[in-house]
Amino acid sequence: MRRGTDFNCFQMHARKDDSHEKHFSGNNGRSRPRLTTLSATAQMKDPDVGGAPMYPNKTVVQNASAAPNLTTLVAAVKAAGLVDTLSGPGPFTVFAPDNDAFNKLPAGTVDTLVKPESKDQLTKILTYHVVSGKMDSKAIAKAIKKGHGTATLKTVQGGTLTAKMDGSKLVLTDEKGGTSTVTTADVYQSNGVAHVIDTVLMPN
Repeated sequence: MRRGTDFNCFQMHARKDDSHEKHFSGNNGRSRPRLTTLSATAQMKDPDVGGAPMYPNKTVVQNASAAPNLTTLVAAVKAAGLVDTLSGPGPFTVFAPDNDAFNKLPAGTVDTLVKPESKDQLTKILTYHVVSGKMDSKAIAKAIKKGHGTATLKTVQGGTLTAKMDGSKLVLTDEKGGTSTVTTADVYQSNGVAHVIDTVLMPN
């Protein structure tokens, strides 16, 4: 899986939204349709996640369950009782922490969170990774540009995430000041879109 390289399209989309008249024009004013073609082609097939194919006609939960690097997330979703919710029509934008992201947490944290008595806390954390609506890389890039370099995303949990670009990488900042980088973008689902991230985000 390519890490931190999947958001190169952000700058492309930002330039496209800036001026439809220029349409990726160079210094000589001639259009460069090849970039547009690549962008359209990139959205025809979902990227693999953890080496597993993802399918845009399957739900967030179905696709996540097939990814070997999202097993901890899937177990957490089941423990929180969110399977039916995330299998619903949505649409949802899910920032999906991979197994390595959960492994960064202090020892024993995941084991504690999946216990029945921690269900409320686990639900709060997981829903903090979900934004209502379908925000793919183009939509997030547009929001960042509109915000002059940052975008505030309202989560289902009620808190906010701050999105910004670091070169070609999308970085999310949580309410505690922690950061997480998108490693695989635009995994389209039948009920939304997912972006794999490398660190678990924490609400206040």
